[in-house]
Amino acid sequence: MSEKFNTLTRMAVTLTLVVGSDGSTSKNGNSAGVSSNADRSEFLARRRLADCIIIGGATARVEPYHRTPVPVVVISRSLINPLADNRLAHCWNLPPEKALDRAIVTFGPNIHIEAGISIVRDLINAQRIDNLELSITEVTGGEHLIDIEALLENFPQRIEKTVQGTRFISATH
Repeated sequence: MSEKFNTLTRMAVTLTLVVGSDGSTSKNGNSAGVSSNADRSEFLARRRLADCIIIGGATARVEPYHRTPVPVVVISRSLINPLADNRLAHCWNLPPEKALDRAIVTFGPNIHIEAGISIVRDLINAQRIDNLELSITEVTGGEHLIDIEALLENFPQRIEKTVQGTRFISATH
């Protein structure tokens, strides 16, 4: 059995996050400002393995989710779907844990969380994230800072590599 097949058939909720070296999760209004070419390449390759992507309403309004390779769920209190032009987009007014449960039943077990930090914190606190795929770029001076070390404390088993100045950390419990 191939490794790809094993990955796709095993339940895994993966948090994918890019930050600048100072913990910035965005710069100039979106994550592209803290991303790098190396991060973008790894991110897109991982994303294709997901059964579904979960994001928040704010993320949907500022990030490019109008075309996705897999279904995308927007968790939002708004009745207006910010991704109405994406035929794979679904807008659910549910708490993060309930949205995750519904996504697993509806789309499959391999869910990527690409949401903002409030949804991320809710799912980490509920111990619903299996894997962390963290990219740390050399960018500084952005917005929405997180404490990288505090985040990593939730995922003690780590594999690290650096590609073109971007530090990649794959971590689990």
